[in-house]
Amino acid sequence: MDLGPLFVWLKLVHVLAALALVLAHGASAAVAFKLRGERDRLRIGALIDLSSAYLNAFYLALVVVLVAGILAGISAGYWTSGQLWIWASVIVFVAVIVGMYALAMPYFRDVRHALGMATFQDVQRRIGAPPPAGDDELAALLTSGRPMAIAAIGTGGIVLLVYLMVLKPF
Repeated sequence: MDLGPLFVWLKLVHVLAALALVLAHGASAAVAFKLRGERDRLRIGALIDLSSAYLNAFYLALVVVLVAGILAGISAGYWTSGQLWIWASVIVFVAVIVGMYALAMPYFRDVRHALGMATFQDVQRRIGAPPPAGDDELAALLTSGRPMAIAAIGTGGIVLLVYLMVLKPF
């Protein structure tokens, strides 16, 4: 099947899905920064719940970005033309996902546990919520540099991906 005529539409879907991904994931990023100065356990719990409220939209957008990008690359012949920027884009995309997941998931899990809240995985495993941590332990979690590292990976990844897709340097 010739996808060539669909290239412009696939590229549009790819870009719009990327915007939706950033928008949906922006809630978690905003929460991570807001948590650094928050000490009221009820507000922290509400913020943590807000952070996870948009995860389904994020994951849907993530899949659409990947599928539309792959199909757009096929329709334009990028995969077989010797242009390495598209392969580098996939590597960067996967590395950003792995890096952010490895840093963000444990952070938000630990904050939930410090509040005495169960995570989605705890509920699936039928594990009860742990006892709440002390104020000092919670404060140490909230003031950690983890949100900055997560933001650096995400922002750096977006900048690098846009550079690769727009300038196609190699």
